[in-house]
Amino acid sequence: MILFASAMTDPEAYRRYARPGIRLAAEPDSVIHAFAAVGSVCRSYNMLLDRAALESDVEALVLLQQDVEILDRGFCDEVRRALEDPDVAVVGPVGARDVKTIAWWDGEISAGPVVQRYQAFGSGEIPAFSWKGTAPAPAEVDVLDGRLMVLSRWALETLRFDESLQLGHGYELDLCLKARAAGRKVMTADLPVAYHTRTLRVLNDYDLWIEGHIQAAERFAGRLEEPALPQAAWMERARRAEAEREAARTLAYSAEHEVDAELAPLERALEELTGSTSWRVTGPLRRLNQWRAQRRGSNG
Repeated sequence: MILFASAMTDPEAYRRYARPGIRLAAEPDSVIHAFAAVGSVCRSYNMLLDRAALESDVEALVLLQQDVEILDRGFCDEVRRALEDPDVAVVGPVGARDVKTIAWWDGEISAGPVVQRYQAFGSGEIPAFSWKGTAPAPAEVDVLDGRLMVLSRWALETLRFDESLQLGHGYELDLCLKARAAGRKVMTADLPVAYHTRTLRVLNDYDLWIEGHIQAAERFAGRLEEPALPQAAWMERARRAEAEREAARTLAYSAEHEVDAELAPLERALEELTGSTSWRVTGPLRRLNQWRAQRRGSNG
């Protein structure tokens, strides 16, 4: 049996996005746990893991955020294929390799058919992470995007999120590092999903993300880089500078994402216009007018 779970901070978003996707993907014996979030994201998720572990026949736990919509009726079959290898602990639609910080999107991204549906700029849909090239799934990665993660039975019984990450940033990296430290694999899979957002910003709270980055960097010291040196004032300044650099780079990604979204409706309108019957019929007239304009220019 495959269990679905979500910790809600916005029940309306869950009803609009996550619930329809879960109902599409769920099998007759699937169990769904949708509870109100309690405390930090790590605390809420650990409570969901503890509850799911009580189910003796759970094959895997699908942990997804309230604004993630599963788009494939065969989702559970794909999850089982991804978990056929007993060494695979965690699976998701998006992940990355060569990750150095909690800004995992700076690494080499691997992704399945994931789209981002947004309300800004008159609403629309674009490929997720369109601002950066992605490799296809499946692939072994360092970390998965925390918006949707599938935990194997082993992961459900063995792993928990680090509740000392009180700001929540980096929770998915921590979990994946624990799985890999235990000799297990973290994999992307061909899981079609949609991320629903109001805006196209990768970061919604710049200052909070910087503080979360610093907190996570201290927790992950020695797990992603060389062992940590003794703490000192210069180390704190270095961590903050690193966080600010990653935040600035991510804001640049957001700007590129927004440009793609602004251009999308214009490109659709141009395609509709140039493909219309009236555009084709008036083609000779436009060419004649262009020739006349060129003649006037050369005679002037």
